[in-house]
Amino acid sequence: MKQTWRWFGPNDPVSIDDMVQAGVQGVVTALHHLPPGATWPIDEIRKRQQQIAVMQNGDPSGLSWDVVESLPVSEDIKRQSGNFRAHIRAYCESLQNLKTAGIETVCYNFMPVLDWTRTDLNYRLKTGATCMRFDLIDFAAFDLFILQRDAATDDFDDTVYHQAGERFQSMSDVQRKQLSSSIVTGLPGAAENLTLDDVRERLATYDGISADKLRSHLIDFLSEVAPFAKKVGVRLCCHPDDPPFPLLGLPRVMSTEADYAHIMNAVDLRSNGITLCSGSLGARSDNDVIGMMDRWGDRVHFLHLRNVQLETTDIVGSFHEAEHLTGGTDMVGLMAAVARQESQRIAAGRCDWSIPYRPDHGQNILDDHGRPTQPGYPAIGRLKGLAELRGIQAALTHSQFGKMG
Repeated sequence: MKQTWRWFGPNDPVSIDDMVQAGVQGVVTALHHLPPGATWPIDEIRKRQQQIAVMQNGDPSGLSWDVVESLPVSEDIKRQSGNFRAHIRAYCESLQNLKTAGIETVCYNFMPVLDWTRTDLNYRLKTGATCMRFDLIDFAAFDLFILQRDAATDDFDDTVYHQAGERFQSMSDVQRKQLSSSIVTGLPGAAENLTLDDVRERLATYDGISADKLRSHLIDFLSEVAPFAKKVGVRLCCHPDDPPFPLLGLPRVMSTEADYAHIMNAVDLRSNGITLCSGSLGARSDNDVIGMMDRWGDRVHFLHLRNVQLETTDIVGSFHEAEHLTGGTDMVGLMAAVARQESQRIAAGRCDWSIPYRPDHGQNILDDHGRPTQPGYPAIGRLKGLAELRGIQAALTHSQFGKMG
């Protein structure tokens, strides 16, 4: 298991120096300034590698760009509309350029419109830490009474509908604006200060696209891109839906093990792989994350290790980001399953036996409260998570307990 850290580029408040001091072994990043559908030029890729390789005083950082997160799939590809053919060609060109630069693991997602959704980006816990939270009633209040989406009433039962109405009535205008802002933050381009009309317009582009149709579009995409990735030596790994259930009338196709099984079997190549996110998958009470690692570990190329605390037992319900060793996922059991998979890869002679992981998300603690940060990506909260995960890894690989490999 290789310890990595997500970095949002030169404007990230968490610097290369911070990562070096945190003791990470590799970097997960992307060319966020390039739009979906564009080819990533080799010079831009090498520029980002050079930024990662140097500390502020000019000394070598010892870090490299190990995982791309994400090489985005355009909405045209997801809908099979507009310039999707050109975008697929550009995607393959980007994979070739990444391989030329020595980068072989590429994470992506196939979520329509939304990259992730939370209703509160600074939910206060009893400890004083803050975290991201998804509150189903708040979300329903937004969908039903703020966005006023057509057909929203079909997506919520009577109990949720009435609770959402009461919640909406109790909110001040400031609270309603804050709720809208938190939800819109998960949309790519949210920095453009999207209006509610902008959101409605983006949602409307998926009218008539069912989950079955979106799934077929994903298979079509992978049928072209995964063989090319295999040819050039790149591993693709699809991130699950976040959260893993339908929202805003949009289809979801990567929320359960059955979803992954369908896609892995439809394009049965190792280059068509999985980003196993224990937080996203763990937000559904019916997902067996450890079992999924045991059954599909051969296709897992990247790990997001985080935990969520479910607040209900319902499939669609509220949850918040927990500490890495609390919440619904047995993190020790999951990392033990990863260690078993790595042992199998070593025995099989695979060069990709070490699976990169990163401490996904983190609670804001200590000085995190006083510095700007990407939602879910504080320096100290993630460092705490990494330290905890590193401790599990050290115990699992200690010679006293049967060192792997």
